[in-house]
Amino acid sequence: MAETESRRPEPRYGNRPTMKDVAARAGVGLKTVSRVVNGEAGVTPDTEQRVQEAIDALGFRRNDSARVLRKGRTASIGLVLEDLADPFYGPLNRAVEEVARAHGALLINGSSAGDPAREQELVLALCARRVDGLIVIPAGDDHRYLEPEIAAGVATVFVDRPAGKIDADVVLSDSFGGAREGVAHLIGHGHRRIGFIGDQPRIHTANERLRGYYAAVEEAGLPADDAWVSLGPTAPERVRDAVTAMLDAPEPVTAIFAGNNRVTVTAVRVLADREHPVALVGFDDIELADLLRPGLTVVAQDAATLGRAAADRLFRRLDGAGDPPARVELPTRLIARGSGEIPPWTP
Repeated sequence: MAETESRRPEPRYGNRPTMKDVAARAGVGLKTVSRVVNGEAGVTPDTEQRVQEAIDALGFRRNDSARVLRKGRTASIGLVLEDLADPFYGPLNRAVEEVARAHGALLINGSSAGDPAREQELVLALCARRVDGLIVIPAGDDHRYLEPEIAAGVATVFVDRPAGKIDADVVLSDSFGGAREGVAHLIGHGHRRIGFIGDQPRIHTANERLRGYYAAVEEAGLPADDAWVSLGPTAPERVRDAVTAMLDAPEPVTAIFAGNNRVTVTAVRVLADREHPVALVGFDDIELADLLRPGLTVVAQDAATLGRAAADRLFRRLDGAGDPPARVELPTRLIARGSGEIPPWTP
């Protein structure tokens, strides 16, 4: 047993091959290996082939740390999302990644889970790893902690929600206009008692969509009952309770406007069990919305376009654009599929 154990190879985890190892295997000097690795001239084809064979055999990878120190750039950017599991963020993440790849940069992303403290921790961890720029979907409302990083040259763009207490580039969807259009659509189909169920009130998009709801109701000259509005966490239990309370009230709502995709999914499930039809319009499209019966009417925002616009703006900053921070607001689109066209039910 002791003899068998003595023959076991020493673990190499963490012991990566170096240029010195490549040089020894190829029988050349370190400078020759450096020239091959960095694509420099001055190496004969035979020698280059021998060095490349040694690189392949050893699994050598260039250590870019020294190049980072020389150039001051890491060719990497950070993306801080709210929730990587949320379907809305998938196309946004992919669009940012494609723009980064086109610029020869690596994307590093993480999730704040909607927690401002975790957002700050993640952002500063990315800065400590010397990312060149950041795209942030903010969870908090105070981003002054980023001022030293921005002053040090970390380009920063916010997306979906503006930064808090600092002036920075931001790319948004028109949450106010989209919600106003969605609620006006319900009003146009005869509804006078419309419920609004949204995200937590500290979130910019939740407040903008609520503002759009009130604007549509006011423009139509309709009452706005506080019992028809519910903001809070998007957990299914909370949303289910809010929908049920609105539908079982003495004066029940006949339609619901759902403030985001997670609220919409829970609302669909609750309404499926109701005896009488209730109209529904959701903010954000969801997968299989067109296969429901009736199809789901939504106010759609283009997550991929949001991500692409934010990434394009970030790389403009990295390329030296010095214009003042800008607010870019992208339009939404109402997609009528049936659920928002259900007329009010009357006993």
